[in-house]
Amino acid sequence: MKIAETVTFGGGGLDRAEDLRRHPETLAALPVRTLPLWRGKPLANAARDGLTLIDGHAFAALGQPVLIGRDEEAVIFARDVSALDVDGKADSVDAFRDGSEQTHPDLPAGTAFTDLKRLMTHLTPRDAEIAATARGILEWHRTHGFCANCGTPTEPGKAGWMRGCAGCGRMHFPRTDPVVIMLVTKGERVLLGRSPGWPEGFFSCLAGFMEPGETLEGAVRREVWEETGVRVGPVRYLSSQPWPFPASLMLGAHGEAATDAIEIDPEEIEEAVWLDRSEVMDVFAGTHPWIVPAREGAIAHFLLRAWLADRLD
Repeated sequence: MKIAETVTFGGGGLDRAEDLRRHPETLAALPVRTLPLWRGKPLANAARDGLTLIDGHAFAALGQPVLIGRDEEAVIFARDVSALDVDGKADSVDAFRDGSEQTHPDLPAGTAFTDLKRLMTHLTPRDAEIAATARGILEWHRTHGFCANCGTPTEPGKAGWMRGCAGCGRMHFPRTDPVVIMLVTKGERVLLGRSPGWPEGFFSCLAGFMEPGETLEGAVRREVWEETGVRVGPVRYLSSQPWPFPASLMLGAHGEAATDAIEIDPEEIEEAVWLDRSEVMDVFAGTHPWIVPAREGAIAHFLLRAWLADRLD
């Protein structure tokens, strides 16, 4: 797919400076810029169209600094500052919306911790990649403080890109969960579904986690069959998207349906529908009577727009 890397969080070109992870002396001699994150929310600039990186090791008493990459002559670190006593009440946990912002007197004027899902379509590709990387790696540290082999507390190493166990010597590295997300079509129609708990009228491409020993093609066919009873024939890869909520890699694929009768599994999905091109155009235009579009910035939105524009090549 020629436009594959124009997906949100794609094509940022970040220099991840892997060499510096192995050379702490060289790393320590370089100027530092820090991106603080509070409960996974990066620090946004006053215009809310970019990140705010603070010179030096900001909030050094808080969190584990993790090397994100190299920016000209400086290096970028991310730091979890969730222990910070901030101004601004956080929204209740909501997978779709968090309109709250948090500030602190020590932050630059006008900046605030802002939900990445709210920011993502306003960021440059580079800032989006920095934010996605920072959120994903800090969440991994937050949830992997103990050795999965023996239960001993682990300690970070390699500039935050591993955790070592003093008990059994095991080294643990960040993991990404592969998820297939499918643009399933039959002729001029596309198959969409909604999960329980989603906002009213919200439909998206079908998706599901891959299983051990499974190919991308096999996962696409299995997930579509399990959720909707539709059989899929040929499958091809289209594009991928890091999705750090908390740690997925969305593998976008196009599947050609061999059948179109829908029989949902209510434990897997709440509803599924076939829509033709004109109906999907109405969805994106906001004129469909009961369906709202997939989240802007998510790969489902990207794939559906590409299908409408005949840009799956």
